[in-house]
Amino acid sequence: MSSPDPQVRAARNPSARPSPDRHPSTEALRADASTAVRGPVVAVTGAASGVGALLTERLAESDGIRQVIAIDERRGDCAAAQWHILDVRDPAIAEKLRGADVVVHLAVDLDLGSDAAARSAYNVRGTQTVLTAAAAAGVHRVVLCTSAMVYGALPDNELPLSEDAELRATAEATGVGDLLEIERLARRAPRAHPGLNVTVVRPATLVGGTDTALTRYFESPRLLVVAGSRPAWQFCHVEDLCGALEYAVLEKVDGELAVGCEGWLEQEEVEELSGIRRMELPSAVALGAAARLHRIGLTPSPAGDLAYTMYPWVVSGSRLHDAGWRPLWTNEEVLAELLEEVAGRHTVAGRRLGRKDATAAGAAGATVALLGTAALVRRARKARGRR
Repeated sequence: MSSPDPQVRAARNPSARPSPDRHPSTEALRADASTAVRGPVVAVTGAASGVGALLTERLAESDGIRQVIAIDERRGDCAAAQWHILDVRDPAIAEKLRGADVVVHLAVDLDLGSDAAARSAYNVRGTQTVLTAAAAAGVHRVVLCTSAMVYGALPDNELPLSEDAELRATAEATGVGDLLEIERLARRAPRAHPGLNVTVVRPATLVGGTDTALTRYFESPRLLVVAGSRPAWQFCHVEDLCGALEYAVLEKVDGELAVGCEGWLEQEEVEELSGIRRMELPSAVALGAAARLHRIGLTPSPAGDLAYTMYPWVVSGSRLHDAGWRPLWTNEEVLAELLEEVAGRHTVAGRRLGRKDATAAGAAGATVALLGTAALVRRARKARGRR
């Protein structure tokens, strides 16, 4: 394992240093430059968009990184990276990874609009292929990114959860089943491929150009509060996630890493900061309606997504903290950015509405705004009548 200190890795070979009593030659300067950066060669999958694009740019600008290999199905904007255009499920990726020291696998589809079966096939097969290809190419470390959602949102969760807490999530929320399978692959990989180190990074509710069931929660005219629940909100800005991923790349920390803002916000604090009033419904009504609307295809989010707005899943991030990492953003700041991002969007029951439907839903009262039945069911009936 190389030194975790980028300054140590960037130390120059004393034999290449010029004598203090003469000017360095051109050859000496070139040799000095070639040895100045001894950091890792890092490959990033999913490098053309989202977190992958941000991390690729960040690593390309880092003095501690020797080279960035960018892999995606299309070319991204980072001109400093070496690009390879291919699907991560293609076994040919092993050849593209040769010479890399670290792979950060971010080609994971969690889009609300994706077909669930196709999404799972892509996510699981892609991760399997990357892990196998990395081992075959001689890569010594793979960094995977899942979510703190894998801990599960449960009423008896500790506040905060440690990284070693049991993963008690079920596959009932969007993409969580895929993330649990990726976690299982991460645990098996070092046994199947001795010498391969696998680090898993688990961010809290991710904000910054993201679109998830949890970010859409703040696009609603009212904030749903299920009676008897105990919500606790913790966010993670994409910039802080990229910082944590860079720590893992530079081997400053490894293992299972949780990442998020310091502490958390109670539901009352979220309502006060957002200025959005709550609506409170019995659990059976909220969960039952969410399940029915999803079953008939009117909303993209399954009922399992509601659990993450009902019960805490706050993480401590102690391993990153012990390594010296600190978030640059607070929960209050991330929430403010999220509210700015979603301004003008109108969502009920996880489904975005047009301006006309949103106005009708907002005027219909809290219950209709929650369930979305006024606009959504009417539209569904009209569609059936035309058949």
